[in-house]
Amino acid sequence: MNQSAISYRDAGPADGQVLGGIARATFIDAFGALYKLDDLASFLAQGSDTAYAAELADADIQARFALTGGAPIGFCKISRLMLPAPDPAPGAMELRQLYLYKPWHGLKIADALTEWAKDQARKRGAPEIWLSVFTENSRARRFYARHGFAEIAPYHFMVGTQADKDILCRATL
Repeated sequence: MNQSAISYRDAGPADGQVLGGIARATFIDAFGALYKLDDLASFLAQGSDTAYAAELADADIQARFALTGGAPIGFCKISRLMLPAPDPAPGAMELRQLYLYKPWHGLKIADALTEWAKDQARKRGAPEIWLSVFTENSRARRFYARHGFAEIAPYHFMVGTQADKDILCRATL
């Protein structure tokens, strides 16, 4: 598939169901087998369609869809920094989620979404952007390193009662 078959659009409050569906499906696909069912169910419930719609109604949060044939196949979401980053610069932002269905991995779509996130953060005057990544997700770690994210500090990402070992990463803008 070539890049001309991919389009992008900003998400709005009416897209909560679509955003939530992609987030839950891609998380289950990538990580679902790592968790007890109760922990996974608890985590997924926090990402309800209603919760995503509320996030998209918040002017601080921006999200962008990647689409093929008009159908959303992934998204990227940014906001002000909410992670417990050590010594963040004033005005720092966060790349909160970057999810893409597996058939579209490796097609530079995640690259385009990541660059969109960094561009939006720059437009908002952010000097840096942070994210967290699962330590055992070596593919994602290599991807973020290629995009200028340096691994800074450990972080526990909670999925139900299970604390995953993540790494906080920062890119200077």
